[in-house]
Amino acid sequence: MDSLFKHHADSDDRLPQIHRLLLGYFGEQKPREPWDPLSQFIYSLLSSRTKTETTYQVVRQLRARFGTWENLRDASLAEIEEAIRDVSFPEQKAVQLKASLEAITQRYGSLTLDFLGRYRTDKIRAWLEQFPGVGPKTSAAVVNFSTLRRRALCVDSHHLRVTQRLGLTPRADAATTEERLMRMVPETWSAEMLDEHHQLIKQLGQTLCTFAEPKCSQCPLLQMCPYGKKVLAADEQIAPRVASLEVRQAT
Repeated sequence: MDSLFKHHADSDDRLPQIHRLLLGYFGEQKPREPWDPLSQFIYSLLSSRTKTETTYQVVRQLRARFGTWENLRDASLAEIEEAIRDVSFPEQKAVQLKASLEAITQRYGSLTLDFLGRYRTDKIRAWLEQFPGVGPKTSAAVVNFSTLRRRALCVDSHHLRVTQRLGLTPRADAATTEERLMRMVPETWSAEMLDEHHQLIKQLGQTLCTFAEPKCSQCPLLQMCPYGKKVLAADEQIAPRVASLEVRQAT
C-alpha cells in the first residue's frame, strides 16, 4: 500500500475525481443543518461504533429527558448510562460524557463550546482532544459539522477502509490519514464541501465498499481502485475452476 501512495504522491486531482464520481452515483447529499458545537460534541462522543440513526435517536431522547445539557452533566452515572443504553459501550461512554461535560464547565466557567469560535482550528481540536474519549474523529466532527464550520475531514472506519483500498493513503490511524488526505484537498473546498465528501465516502463504505463482502463490480470508483481490480481479477481466475469442478461433479 505504501508504494501505491508514493506512486500517486504528486497527483492532486484524485479527491475531486472521486467526489464527482460518487456524486454521480449517489446523487447530491442532503445539506446538514449544523448544531451548536456542544450538541455536536455530545453526538460525536456517543456515535462511535453506533449506527447514525440510533445515535440521533439517543440525542433526541437526552434532550427530551434532561431538558438542558447542564441537567445531563449533573445526572448520576447510572442515570446517564441508562439514558444512552442504545449506543455501543454505554458504560464507558457515560463516564466519558459526564467527565467531559464537567471538565468543560470547570475550564470555561459554564457549559458551552461556543467560545471556541474565537480560536484557530488546530487550537480548537487540541483543546477538545484533551477530554476522555475524544480523538481526531470527534474533534474533526465538531469543527466541521457544527456551526463552527471549519475545514477538517472526519475520518471514520469507513473512510479508513475506502482510502486504503483506493491507495490514497497507507494503512494508518485516523489522525495520520486525515493529515495525508488534507494535503490532497483542493484549497477551494469549503467546510461544507468537506462535509459532503465525508458523507459520500461514508455512504460508499456502508453500501459497496463494505468490510466483509465489497461489491467491487458495482463501484463507481473501480477504474481507479487497485484493490477492486485485484479482487475482480482473482474472481475471474477462480470462476473457470469452479465451473470445471461443477462439470466434473455433474458427470
